Amino acid sequence: MRQSLVKILMLFIVGYASAQNIDVSGTVLDNTGFPVPGVNVIVKNTTKGTVTDFDGNFALSDVEKGAVLTFSYVGYLTKEVIVSDGKKLTIELEEDVAKLDEVVVVGYGTQRKKEVTGAVSVVDAEAIEKLNPQRVEQALQGQIAGVNVTSTSGSPGAGANIRIRGITTNGDNRPLILVDGNVIEDLSVINPNDIKSVNVLKDATAGIYGVRGANGVILITTKTGRKNSELKFQVDAYTGFQTSSSKVDLLDPLNFAIYVNDAADETRYFVYPQEGTDWQDEVFKTAAISNINFSGSGGTEKSAYTFGASYLNQDGIVGAGKNNFERFTARLGYQYDILDNLKLSTTALYTNSTKNNLPEGSIGSVLYSAVNINPDLPLRDENGDFSLANDISQIEIINPLAQIANTHNITRVDKYSGTIGLDYTFLEHFTVSSKFQINYSNVLDDVFFPIVDYGNGKSSNRETNEVQDFSDLYTDYTWDNYINYTNTFAEDHNVTVLLGMSTFRTRGHFYGHSGLQLRNASNSVRDAFVDGWIGDRVEGVISDRINDASKALGGDQFDSRLSSTFARVQYSYKGKYLLSGVIRRDVSSRFSTENNNNVGYFPSGSIGWNVSDEDFFNTDGWINSLKLRASYGIIGNDRIDDFAFLTRLDGEATIDSGDPNVIDENDLLNGVGAGTIGNPNLKWEEQETANVGLDARLFNNAISITVDVFRKQTKNLLIQPQAPGIIGVGAPGAASPFINAGTVQNQGVEFMIGYNKNFSDDFSFNTSFNMTYLENEVTSLNGRDVPPGGEFGVGISQNDISRMVVGEPLGYFHGYQTDGIYQTQQEIDILNAGSPTGTFSTVGDIAPGDLRFVDTNGDGQITDDDRTNIGDAIPDFTFGFNIGFSYKNLDFSANAFASVGNDMIRDYERKDLFANRGTYVLERWQGSGTSNFVPRAVAGANINTDLFSDFVVEDASFLRLQNIQIGYTINNDGFKETGIDKIRIYISGNNVFTLTDYKGYDPSATSDTGIDGNGPIGAGIDKGFYPVAATYLLGVNLNF
Repeated sequence: MRQSLVKILMLFIVGYASAQNIDVSGTVLDNTGFPVPGVNVIVKNTTKGTVTDFDGNFALSDVEKGAVLTFSYVGYLTKEVIVSDGKKLTIELEEDVAKLDEVVVVGYGTQRKKEVTGAVSVVDAEAIEKLNPQRVEQALQGQIAGVNVTSTSGSPGAGANIRIRGITTNGDNRPLILVDGNVIEDLSVINPNDIKSVNVLKDATAGIYGVRGANGVILITTKTGRKNSELKFQVDAYTGFQTSSSKVDLLDPLNFAIYVNDAADETRYFVYPQEGTDWQDEVFKTAAISNINFSGSGGTEKSAYTFGASYLNQDGIVGAGKNNFERFTARLGYQYDILDNLKLSTTALYTNSTKNNLPEGSIGSVLYSAVNINPDLPLRDENGDFSLANDISQIEIINPLAQIANTHNITRVDKYSGTIGLDYTFLEHFTVSSKFQINYSNVLDDVFFPIVDYGNGKSSNRETNEVQDFSDLYTDYTWDNYINYTNTFAEDHNVTVLLGMSTFRTRGHFYGHSGLQLRNASNSVRDAFVDGWIGDRVEGVISDRINDASKALGGDQFDSRLSSTFARVQYSYKGKYLLSGVIRRDVSSRFSTENNNNVGYFPSGSIGWNVSDEDFFNTDGWINSLKLRASYGIIGNDRIDDFAFLTRLDGEATIDSGDPNVIDENDLLNGVGAGTIGNPNLKWEEQETANVGLDARLFNNAISITVDVFRKQTKNLLIQPQAPGIIGVGAPGAASPFINAGTVQNQGVEFMIGYNKNFSDDFSFNTSFNMTYLENEVTSLNGRDVPPGGEFGVGISQNDISRMVVGEPLGYFHGYQTDGIYQTQQEIDILNAGSPTGTFSTVGDIAPGDLRFVDTNGDGQITDDDRTNIGDAIPDFTFGFNIGFSYKNLDFSANAFASVGNDMIRDYERKDLFANRGTYVLERWQGSGTSNFVPRAVAGANINTDLFSDFVVEDASFLRLQNIQIGYTINNDGFKETGIDKIRIYISGNNVFTLTDYKGYDPSATSDTGIDGNGPIGAGIDKGFYPVAATYLLGVNLNF
């Protein structure tokens, strides 16, 4: 009996123990060991479940022993695991051959691509690595529909302009850029080798970032280490050379002499032309480039880390070492699980660069002189010195080689970025995150002008030396705090709620010193920039070594703040019906607190429908997945000057001293007066954006298609209108106030199609094509006149050629249309006789061989009122094309980009008698019937050939092969004992060729002006752009 009772008791205890519930936690990884966020973890046959966080972690409480957990995620095979104890689980998911989905980075988190309802595009690390860009911007061109990247210069270290879905404002059009969630202003601080992916938010999805996301958002995710992995290293290195990708077709000495003699009528300046100099051949040189990147990563059970450093050294194709750029970067990332539900993450980034600058992109630049200088001159005179340009030629045209030799302009940059963050998970479904970021930048410019003579009367001549010293320092910080709730109800209803707040502040100052007559440094840059110059810039050099009377000092400072709160709700039913809503409240210091103008509320929302998940949809057919989506939102913009709502003092005011015995400039005393007039009624620009899109995969997911139709309207534009001088804006340093007026609309279509298939274990092939069509128009200005801009200096200088007018594209070119060439005097006499004033052209006397301007208003005469739209710099279409394949160990890739419909102004030419000309003048008018396209030769500027007209506006459409690369991978079979896992060797060419009809150096360049140099008024004026170099590389990728 007793034994029976013991047996019954033991069975009871065992049964009771087996019925006990336990807590279960773990990490879900993919087949490469990386964490997978967003995985559904469900207790089978129950409604209990959760999803993995960003690091692939999950936790479930009160789970019955012996229960089965199912792990499911689109793109991976579902996995089931029996729970037997409370030990931490490590689950590895196998990738589904269909590869239906991936994780996309969105604002403050990630989302499965299948559930994304906005217009989000991705560029992955593989695409970036094959392009070998020196800057991140170069990797975006042609990869993403709706994103256009234009170079500001081909000079080493030069930046680029990124435009997402066109130009939306007359001010700053730069997108918001975040690296691992941290805001940065300059992509030069990022080493492209460190990037894992680039995600671009193009529609209302960017609304989660409020006013800072008005021009779109670029989210960069860098490579990280992973837990439970051994330390691994990677070395990427390349070396190569660069050459000029283009030259301007110019007259040789013989044809130049013929042209000058023809223009000078009976005067024969050239009887026997000399051998001369090909100045472009002298200026453009083969330049070296090299880069090395070293990185490492690994992790323990509770931590993951990554570190790396890189060094880039690049000479310029103009000036070689005098245009050198060096960049050093270092990066550190570390994540640590303090507790199972408390995680620490920190990053640190340092960038140091040194750039030797040459004059470029303007009148008087090196290439400006190379194009215009007399080709009959020798490079050096009989004494071996650089030859002097003609005394009677234009004052800015000088010997470009002498200019390079006498230019001493160095920019040094130090930038630091650091973050620290905590993530705390509680009650299974809640995660609280707090992250603090700080950025610091110090930019130092040192400029020295030696005593130099470039020829009589040249504007660059120096009778005394001068040193200039500039410093631009800023610091900004961002503190983000938010809580995220994610839960799945009844297996089918997934809800994610985000609530947060963000504080941002940026402040800094600029100062500049200059001085003349450095003692003991009349011509020596070495004497000017003595040891200790950087550390003791003012006291050590300017104060001690410059005549007191020649010193100058100036500066400025800025300080702006932004405080924000935001909320987002995302709902998914069976992953089939998708809904997302965002509301953000921003408070900006750039607007007055009167009437709460500094406060803005910006809502946005989106919906999606995965049609292919419906029961009636047959995914076994040729369409494997189909999603429809739409979004709408309003986003603000506060990108204007700090304190624009206040009238500020300016230091340019002067006053008469009152001394009756002094009547020259010495009689003026410096003072301050009213500067830009303030406007306390300023408020936000508001961008209303709408998008309808489609995503599809076809033929066993081999083909992917994305289509988006969008419209963006930017209302209440922040502009500075023309104002009468009576209100004080005509005084030195004064300016009209900012106001809200006008609307700009961008609308268009984006299309992308891609094909990717593995035909066997040995062979795979991929290709993609994307297209963007864009229309830009100013739809209203509330009766205001926006000041024109853009300086045109060919022959007759004009400063109002780029305009903002209702019904036209923003920044269009305003000038005369032409209709051929006047052939005879009789033709001109007939037009004069028919004019109401007896003179057909009121802008100047006409002669045979002059351009025929069109009387656009039909009043019988040519006047200023006949100027009209003759082009714009905004492309109508952009195209990107990518192709690649791999066969066994061999791989190949190529990338091309095309732009159609963008115009450019040929403003690098000068009409001085002794300035060189393009070879197109060989087709000039030389008598009746000889030419109806190129006007006659003239000695100097002629108002009827040189007024701004469509004769100097050219179609700058182009097709460029941006990259081509062939690589070969050597597996580790032959060197296992060395610890090397893989070696890949490759050769590549960047910007190999460009097809265009444009006569200038580079049809892809831009000359944006406006606020912070990022406005559209004045874009597209070519004063001799520094062309992007053709680059040829030999490189190696080494993993060990």
